[in-house]
Amino acid sequence: MSNNKRVIIVDDEPDIIDLVVYNLKKEGFVTDSARSGTEALKKIREGKFDIVILDLMLPEMDGLELCRILKKDPALSDMPIIMLTAKGEEIDRILGLELGADDYITKPFSPREMVARVNAVLRRSGLKREGGNGKGLLKIGNLEIDREKYTVKKNGLSLSLSIREFKLLLYLAERPGRVFSRDSLLDAVWGDDAYVEPRTVDVHIRRLRERVEDNPSTPAYILTRRGVGYYFAEEV
Repeated sequence: MSNNKRVIIVDDEPDIIDLVVYNLKKEGFVTDSARSGTEALKKIREGKFDIVILDLMLPEMDGLELCRILKKDPALSDMPIIMLTAKGEEIDRILGLELGADDYITKPFSPREMVARVNAVLRRSGLKREGGNGKGLLKIGNLEIDREKYTVKKNGLSLSLSIREFKLLLYLAERPGRVFSRDSLLDAVWGDDAYVEPRTVDVHIRRLRERVEDNPSTPAYILTRRGVGYYFAEEV
């Protein structure tokens, strides 16, 4: 099996590199690796990679600085990045996501989860580039989300969504497979609005389902992980 997708793994731990390389190669990926931020930057600028798996704790140049450089480079800014973080690095993880990283995996991780995350991020990255000259357009199933116009179409017909409903839908759709608690969604979508109750998320989810789902009682897009939160389907 070969999918010709090229991945560079940036980590200073040989065992981690070996684990990731072995499992990605089994899935048909073409892999390369680097053990420092400066080595990675040189390889990325010289080669063409589809995705970067990036550890935050690196010699010479840490992962956050490398992420910042890549996202500021117009030739490289579209290349997705998955961060590898230790359990206690929540602040760095948040910083990485704010710098433009697409996802994160917490060490220790299962190889199956890592491969699934890589596939999901690549699929999401491909969806972002679809359509016309493509800026800001996200197509998933029979939905078309326009980030620039703040509009959503279903089967070519415009849906009537509030700004908050649009932001909630977009936030979930850009991160398929990741489960978010009510509090996480409040922080991400409502921000500093301190007067919003967590159950407000449930109300907005119900309204979104009524608009985007063919059958809201058995949703295909916006799913529930009982006792945890909500997520957007990875496969539609």
